[in-house]
Amino acid sequence: MSLLTAMYSGYSGLSATSDELSVVGDNIANSQTVGFKASRTCFADAMTQQLVEGGGEQGLGVRTLTVQKLMAQGAFATTNQDTDCAIQGNGMFVLKGNYGGASGTFYSRNGQFVIGADGFLVNLQGLHVQGMQADPTGDISSGLLGDLQVGNASAPAKPTDNITVRGNLDAQAKPTENADATGYAGWTVTDAKDTSNFSTSMVVYDSLGKPVQLDIYFCMDTSGNWNYHAVTDGANLTGGTANTPSEVATGTLAFDTEGRLVSNTTTLNDFNPINASPAQPLTFNFGSGTADGGTGLDGITQYAAASAMSFVTQAGFTSGSLNRLSIGSDGKITGGFTNGQSRVLGQLVLGNFKAPDQLSRIGGSLYEETPQSGPGTLGTPATADRGSISAGTLEQSNVDIAQEFINMITAQRGFEANSKTLTTADQLMSDLMQIRR
Repeated sequence: MSLLTAMYSGYSGLSATSDELSVVGDNIANSQTVGFKASRTCFADAMTQQLVEGGGEQGLGVRTLTVQKLMAQGAFATTNQDTDCAIQGNGMFVLKGNYGGASGTFYSRNGQFVIGADGFLVNLQGLHVQGMQADPTGDISSGLLGDLQVGNASAPAKPTDNITVRGNLDAQAKPTENADATGYAGWTVTDAKDTSNFSTSMVVYDSLGKPVQLDIYFCMDTSGNWNYHAVTDGANLTGGTANTPSEVATGTLAFDTEGRLVSNTTTLNDFNPINASPAQPLTFNFGSGTADGGTGLDGITQYAAASAMSFVTQAGFTSGSLNRLSIGSDGKITGGFTNGQSRVLGQLVLGNFKAPDQLSRIGGSLYEETPQSGPGTLGTPATADRGSISAGTLEQSNVDIAQEFINMITAQRGFEANSKTLTTADQLMSDLMQIRR
């Protein structure tokens, strides 16, 4: 009977608009959820019936076809939290662990990551962020996909091996008063300051990362060339005596009449720090001499100007602990250490799907792959249509509140209209029942 059909059609409309209101309410409730993707209700007409032979089909109402996820990009908000990440473009973060009593691989656009107590990078539910782990040198080329361990990194000490010196030695300097014919015997380690023309100081490091003060004295000899002497306190050396200076390196510097370095010759190199690896030779780089095909101008020069060093550095450092993290657009995680060093600790990976809107939403801002979404293709950010990483930011919900209010109003009006279908059909049925009276 058509009146009953009208009532069932009205009921289907009430059910469908109730579904739509439920989806709208879910969207509005998650308007502040990081990485949330809004949904929309898709309707389809219900099964039809043929009223008369040869045509005249009549629909039986409406049904909810599906609730479709809208995977459009959300706006970014700056957080200044080093481990917060947002994806600019396609892809999802890959997470592993236990959620809701099930262990497996999950996907998310929520990049609220922290370093857990065990040093692993995790999300707020404790799921491990997946990526490529770097080796101790910072190389990730051979890294295997797995949990990213970044919080327990440290920078080991590096003993000094090279010392670089740049500057000028005064061509007008005179040999010290007590210099003999060779000039060399005029310098004494016990009276280094008064028997040299110029000096500079620096800190070098032994194999344990212990800092050792090193003083370098420069002495002009009677031929117009220079000798250098590297000295440290004997307390720093194996077999040395505290408060007694010891010479650990000596050499000569020869210059031409244009002030260019001709050659650098080492005559003593015996730096043997106490309680550390023995025989730690120090290589002094004073620039490229003309005798070796260099310019003689890229290091130590000898001009008629006051002696001064413009650059003194060395290649060693003490050990350091992790004190900061930075994440690049390619997902590489770089650790900064208290000794001023830095290195790559790992790299995030992203999962990409051919049909991301078909992923299964399981709560906690997490998704699981489905046969309809296809398997996730894993790779590094900014490759193969995967988005890039924006660190220190979070992707906000893509819910448009204004649009949701409009959807709410139209769903409300639809519900009211379908209820009128029911009440009208009910009134007609009541009128029909009154005919026998």
